[in-house]
Amino acid sequence: MPVNKQASVKSIKRKARKSQKVILGRTREFTYRGFSMEELLKLSDEDVIGIMPSRARRTLTREMNHDQKAAHDNLCGEEKNVKTHVRDLIIVPKYVGKVVEVYNGNSYVKFEIRQEMLGHYLGEFAQTRKPVKHSGPGVGATRSSKFMPLK
Repeated sequence: MPVNKQASVKSIKRKARKSQKVILGRTREFTYRGFSMEELLKLSDEDVIGIMPSRARRTLTREMNHDQKAAHDNLCGEEKNVKTHVRDLIIVPKYVGKVVEVYNGNSYVKFEIRQEMLGHYLGEFAQTRKPVKHSGPGVGATRSSKFMPLK
């Protein structure tokens, strides 16, 4: 039985807005705290630290340890791929576009550093725990499992 649905005024306006966006081809330019990527790359290290969130700013103003300095030098260098164990390094604009393999305790997780990752730690993108995948109860797990058919 066919239902004769009339489009609401709201849905008609929504469709018009969507088609208008497609026609105009709007793309949103990335900005980090009001600065474009080109402006961020031109800023000095102190200025970049100044616009970071407070936790990242505090971490970056302290002196880096030996491992962090080595990872920073590798990421600032010409190499495109960098393999590291350092998870507590803050991502700065110089690293954008590099491919990094970060150790998660078991294997290396490979990802590309994007603009949206600025101010975050490298370790946030290499998860150390697997999500729990539950299945049926095992034999003898509960009283009710006694009545489950065994395969």
